[in-house]
Amino acid sequence: MEPMFITLEGGEGAGKSSQMDRMAQWLERHGHRVVTTREPGGTPLAELIRDVVLHGEHPEMGPMTELLLIFAARAQHVHELIRPSLSAGKTVLCDRFSDASFAYQGGGRQLPVQDISACEALAHSDLQPDLTFLLDVPVGLGLSRARGRGSDDRFESESLAFLERVRQTYLERAKEQPARFEIIDASQDEATVWAQIQAVLERRAR
Repeated sequence: MEPMFITLEGGEGAGKSSQMDRMAQWLERHGHRVVTTREPGGTPLAELIRDVVLHGEHPEMGPMTELLLIFAARAQHVHELIRPSLSAGKTVLCDRFSDASFAYQGGGRQLPVQDISACEALAHSDLQPDLTFLLDVPVGLGLSRARGRGSDDRFESESLAFLERVRQTYLERAKEQPARFEIIDASQDEATVWAQIQAVLERRAR
């Protein structure tokens, strides 16, 4: 099997984590050697940065600081885990990647797209996912799911307007790059969402 770089994107409560295990198992059954990971994070150093960004007591953190920290974590993640895994013939399945920065720091924080693109070029130059699943869910439903877990991070605590901008930015990126993105209706139950994902994998990952 040719290795693939597959990412899952979506707003709060989209259900990415609950689908990743199903995806990894399906890919392994069909001959892929799979590495699962997440962002921010994925390596010891990147996980330290994740903790600062998502859970640290730093209300003074500015939007540009947030962006640069996330891309610092991403650069380490790509260097230490993603590129070596792909080079070893493994398929990498990642919960969020740079699309999240365009959605959250671009759409949500309203930072200039050119600044995010510059960070992207520095952090991983020509590396892009082969396939991106956008698990799309209305903001209200997603928030109710996320808050049901009982552990808000700094993004789950943002305003509805912020999260609506995140969702719309994701949808715009998917529209702009239809060859890479597959939009999944994540408002359904887990089994129905998985059926949508599996149908795409049957077409694109065998």
